[in-house]
Amino acid sequence: MNAFVLGKIELYPLADESMGVRSMALGVVTPDAAILLDAGVSLAPRRFGLPPHPLELQAAREARERITRFAERCDVVTVSHYHLDHYTPSFTSFYEWSSREVFEKTYGGKLVLVKKPDSTVSFNQRRRAAAFLRDLGELGSRAVEADGERFAFGKTAVEVLGPYPHGSAGPMGSVLAFMVRYGRTRVVYAPDVQGPVDDQAAEELAALTPTLLIVGGPPLYLEGVKVDPESVERGLRNLVFLAKVARLVVSHHTLRDSEWRARLAEKGAESVLTYTELAGVEEKLLEARRRELYRQNPPPPAFEKWLRSGAKTPPPL
Repeated sequence: MNAFVLGKIELYPLADESMGVRSMALGVVTPDAAILLDAGVSLAPRRFGLPPHPLELQAAREARERITRFAERCDVVTVSHYHLDHYTPSFTSFYEWSSREVFEKTYGGKLVLVKKPDSTVSFNQRRRAAAFLRDLGELGSRAVEADGERFAFGKTAVEVLGPYPHGSAGPMGSVLAFMVRYGRTRVVYAPDVQGPVDDQAAEELAALTPTLLIVGGPPLYLEGVKVDPESVERGLRNLVFLAKVARLVVSHHTLRDSEWRARLAEKGAESVLTYTELAGVEEKLLEARRRELYRQNPPPPAFEKWLRSGAKTPPPL
């Protein structure tokens, strides 16, 4: 995959919804360091009442391969929060395309900058964090609670921002954001802020004057179902605001709606970029198109049997 170059910083978009999976995995390379931001991949167990299509499993395998290859060359890995699309667990799951071997390749010998598993994350996330940090300790990796910290790798600065609300303040807890700076180039990575919904988070991100801002957008597909319309509208408003002050890449929740571009265009944010545009590859909104995939390309009987068996062995792709 070709790098997207900003000054002396190279960006490698590894996985996200525009590439067919739930993720915001991003590789960042400077003259001093290689940093893997949020090495997670996941698939929605059900969408439109349907399990993942074989094309989604294929995309998950390919995304995991890209992430693992980049991990082999990197020095630092981040964990913004403890949702499975943002870190690699040590257990075997084909919806995450994870295993103990993949976990060791991702984090072995690395400095891992993690979200503090305190009251700013949910109870379930604290449970996942306990298992993850225990596994890191057994692996011998160095885990650092990074909330509010700054790190220097030669002339490369990494500033840990937030924590910011995971959408609206509430049971989903908070997430970290990261700024990687080399010279005058500033790359700001703000996962799962959902716009951001939080006005203060939007103002703080804008005040950083990023060269490029990568943000998890609002969950259009959950509007009026699990997320109130007012929160989605506030996330859209802040996304439009940020698009006016920085070169903006929108990722994650927003791209789970196949009509997301039209919705953003209505609000005046037509010029946003995606991971696939940075990478120069074809856009694949697989989850958003799951019903269409099943209708146009029904899975073979062997795949249906695999699903019924509990998906505990490699899928027949």
